[in-house]
Amino acid sequence: MAHKLEDRINSLVDLYMEDYAGGKDIDKVDTFDHPDQETIVGILDKLRRIVFPGYFKNRSFKIYTVRNDITMQLEDIIFHLIRQVVVVLQYSEKYCGTSEEVREEAAEEIVFAFLKQIPKIRAYIETDVQAAFDGDPAAFYKDEIIFSYPGLYAIFVNRIAHELYLLNVPLIPRIMTEHAHSLTGIDINPGATIGKYFFIDHGTGIVIGETTVIGDNVKVYQGVTLGALSTKGGRSLNNKKRHPTICNNVTIYSGASILGGETVIGEDVVIGGNAFITKSVPAGSRISMRNQELVEE
Repeated sequence: MAHKLEDRINSLVDLYMEDYAGGKDIDKVDTFDHPDQETIVGILDKLRRIVFPGYFKNRSFKIYTVRNDITMQLEDIIFHLIRQVVVVLQYSEKYCGTSEEVREEAAEEIVFAFLKQIPKIRAYIETDVQAAFDGDPAAFYKDEIIFSYPGLYAIFVNRIAHELYLLNVPLIPRIMTEHAHSLTGIDINPGATIGKYFFIDHGTGIVIGETTVIGDNVKVYQGVTLGALSTKGGRSLNNKKRHPTICNNVTIYSGASILGGETVIGEDVVIGGNAFITKSVPAGSRISMRNQELVEE
């Protein structure tokens, strides 16, 4: 029986190996030359400890000092992030085919340039926490927001990933934001530019596209899509403005869809629930769907 089972397993392995030789895009088996998702998520966790010192500290430390903790976290982040950036730079046209030594040198510069942006990221996150506290009457403490609000976590990850995106780091920013997407149901492309005091309430089902630009003091509810008007152009639309611009002090209620790269939502606009918008809206407007008529039969 065992011998027969072994033969069947070997037959399957032979079948798979033959299939792997077919030249498919998914056939790459040089796994050590691909970014490691688990490592990247671990880097995110350590960055959260730096952004929120004291909130997510390493509980294994018997004596906690911020400086010692941050030093240890930073050394670990630098080591692992440089290794991951070295790997993904192979996907960049600039570094494709270059030696590992060249990519290591570039990766080190990229990682340190990124880490210098942490105070800027923290300044923005501080405003995001305040916006959530000011905008949600169900929030009793800022600690509650930091520890438990999925919207804040999605914003935190986006702000980290966006800085790497600006430094032209391939793959890693998207791995980060898709990790947040899987946890929160909030899909923010790392290319999206988001101003201060950004508040996502509830959040599930929100989609914010790559070329979206969002100003300050914007509030977005669950189910909102800031998307492209059409993607039928495929790759020809790459690097073109496909997603809307949302100006300052805008509120977008649940289920609204705002589409198109030329669509601009002016300052102080309120977009009602389930609205479908493909044209610009002037400042100060109030957009709402006509109430449906209930008919008794």
